Amino acid sequence: MQIELVRHIESPIGRLKLCADGDGLCALRFAAPGEEMDAAPVLMQAERELEEYFAGRRTAFSVPLSMHGTPFQMEVWAALRTIPYGVTRSYGELAVQIGRPRACRAVGMANHVNPLPILVPCHRVLGADGRLTGYAGGLDVKKYLLELEGVHVKV
Repeated sequence: MQIELVRHIESPIGRLKLCADGDGLCALRFAAPGEEMDAAPVLMQAERELEEYFAGRRTAFSVPLSMHGTPFQMEVWAALRTIPYGVTRSYGELAVQIGRPRACRAVGMANHVNPLPILVPCHRVLGADGRLTGYAGGLDVKKYLLELEGVHVKV
């Protein structure tokens, strides 16, 4: 994966860094430092869609994604994209969904390295007891995103 384009956006959860390669959006990072920005169409589309999401006007993303990972990670990330807006799953439910019911921890690790949080909604995955678990942007951000989607979670 060769990152070619970068754009920063302000959001209700802080500054975000959008990165794209020749195939689409390949990374979304939290707490991005100030750098030069590109105005490539894929980055502008991602910015617009994220603004609509944070304003409560978008429940799914259509920006082209360019994800790179192991076959297992790609399988988990594809399963994450099937979780509807405002719905949560447990790591165990995701493991069952991909046909590997004993791979809960591996599913958790794939979530941990998800390069496109929010767009590939790993924030919608909770512990087996329905409680918040780790998130790259922090548990406060995960809670914010879930509440934005109308999900009330146990802390």
